[in-house]
Amino acid sequence: MGHASRVRCAPMSIAVVTGAGSGIGRSVAHALAAAGWSVALAGRRADALEETAAALPAGDAGPGDFLVVPTDVTSAEQVAALFTAVRDRYGRVDLLFNNAGTFAGGGVPVEDLDPDTWRAVVDVNLTGAFLCAQAAFRTMKEQDPQGGRIINNGSISAHVPRPHSIAYTATKHAMTGLTKSLSLDGRPYRIACGQLDIGNAATEMTARMQTGILQANGELAVEPVMDAADVAATVVHMAALPLEANVQFATVMATGMPYIGRG
Repeated sequence: MGHASRVRCAPMSIAVVTGAGSGIGRSVAHALAAAGWSVALAGRRADALEETAAALPAGDAGPGDFLVVPTDVTSAEQVAALFTAVRDRYGRVDLLFNNAGTFAGGGVPVEDLDPDTWRAVVDVNLTGAFLCAQAAFRTMKEQDPQGGRIINNGSISAHVPRPHSIAYTATKHAMTGLTKSLSLDGRPYRIACGQLDIGNAATEMTARMQTGILQANGELAVEPVMDAADVAATVVHMAALPLEANVQFATVMATGMPYIGRG
């Protein structure tokens, strides 16, 4: 299990990032480390997490501290072990970036989607997000000082679907309900919860945007993308707010993507 020299930053400095082995999760982990956070990296593939950890930048106070915890977010036991490891190492959790997700079944017409694929997407995108949020909530409620912040990765699909994306879209709409319930139930315990809806960040998942993707009118079109670092900067901003303030919902997207208007 890799780790660098420990540097304790200001209060509110311990973050858990799921899906940290690639894409947006990796970018957010890097940005948090650069901002001085200690970061627990969670994801299914230990080798990918180690790659993320090896490239973590130093914060203003010097090399940051990190923890690599291979985790399948669909397993309640593994999620519990993740948060136990973070508490054992740091004593608390101040931020969860609930990011792990899958686009399995994307591109498959509704009538052809296999029920097992549907269940797999729900297990990762919704149940996995709930299990991580639940474990973070418990920790934040019980720790002293009490409180913390949960930021859910919602996606543009929390608002509008792409063609042939029913499983992914349904789970991202459900993420909005998860966010609202966490916000309400967290009020007595200084637990803030917000949602970041992301559109066309340049990652492995969106590579097809640059070669042509199916549009609502049946045509294929290339769509613009943005740097995942711009998403990460938004997460860092949300995370840095005092717990008395919360970005409830935010959208960060490639400016020219066909989302507003008719495309």
